[in-house]
Amino acid sequence: MTQTALSRPTASLQALRNPSLLLASMAAGVALSSCAYDESAKALEDAEEAPAISPIPNAVLKNELIEPGETHFKNLWQLTFGGQNAEAYWSFADDRLSLQITEDGEGKCDRIYATGPDGTMRPISNGQGVTTCSFFMPGDQEVLYASTQSSHASCPKWDKPNTAKGEPYTWKIWPEYDIYVAGVSDGSERVLIDGYGYDAEATVSPRGDRIVFTSTRSGDLELWTCDLEGGDLQQVTEELGYDGGAFFSHDGRQLVFRSTAWTPGEEAAEQASYLEDFQRWQVKPGKMEIFTISPDGSNRKQVTSLGGANFAPYFTPDDQQVIFSSNHHDAPGGALNFDLFLCDLDGNAVERVTQSAYFDAFPMFSHDGRFLAFSSNRGGTKPGETNVFIAEWIE
Repeated sequence: MTQTALSRPTASLQALRNPSLLLASMAAGVALSSCAYDESAKALEDAEEAPAISPIPNAVLKNELIEPGETHFKNLWQLTFGGQNAEAYWSFADDRLSLQITEDGEGKCDRIYATGPDGTMRPISNGQGVTTCSFFMPGDQEVLYASTQSSHASCPKWDKPNTAKGEPYTWKIWPEYDIYVAGVSDGSERVLIDGYGYDAEATVSPRGDRIVFTSTRSGDLELWTCDLEGGDLQQVTEELGYDGGAFFSHDGRQLVFRSTAWTPGEEAAEQASYLEDFQRWQVKPGKMEIFTISPDGSNRKQVTSLGGANFAPYFTPDDQQVIFSSNHHDAPGGALNFDLFLCDLDGNAVERVTQSAYFDAFPMFSHDGRFLAFSSNRGGTKPGETNVFIAEWIE
């Protein structure tokens, strides 16, 4: 603007003849330029400070719960409030989540829900038995999950170990679990995988062509795949130990999963204890590491060797890293401080993602890579409360 004013012959001559006028003209130009700059800067700041929008309606922005050092989280939303809410996994369109919820109260059991278009929770399972591990089918009109409903009308009972008294944490692998598929909106339901024994932990390939699940049908907890109708069953793993919690890579060429880690020199005793627990339909997941394998059972590789319990792995959107939950960094006896970590497929370049003092687990990236859904104790109103969070991801 100063140049425009000086380009006028009369104004420039007057300014040159009058130093005071020249200074005034220059000052006016600087002021005008500063004004223009301030307005541009303000517009940029306003754009940067535009309200963050959650991919799931009704989720509440909770950026105050982002811990120092959680540099991958640009924004953080809380989706559930109260009770036990976990294993929230994205629909293929990245606009809904399926999850399992246990409401507060004695005798309450996990039930499968999915968010509706408005973000409200809609029940998927029928409320009978115990349920686990839900996942959207291709097309997002159906959700698969495991349930004991064929044998249990209500929540099955068992004597849970008292971890407060030092008893080891234990998972119950109910042999009555079958895998079901239910309609999101029409209430329909059908059995996908059945038969006595544990069939659960099913997820679908991002390619939409195969399902991977954990089953005891061969005499141990192994990975299996099948087609979308439950046919063409193929066993993937065959080594002794708990192989489970598998997810496909985005190109469908690999599976990432957790597996029992035997202590060198103590294999015989630990395997005997594992088999004893297996006869009781239970496992102790205190020592697990992350592995990858091809869906045809070849190229089994151990990714992590961190010690402790490493589980809930998922591939990053480029399939070059794995995000997972681990307590390997916790002090002995802590056990409950699980955080999310990233590492390369060879187990190197381990990076801590979350810095919470309690529990962060079950991560899954949206298919477009923009968001990470996970479960956490952060911000809870009572000890042990677990809620679902959505983080806007930045590299």
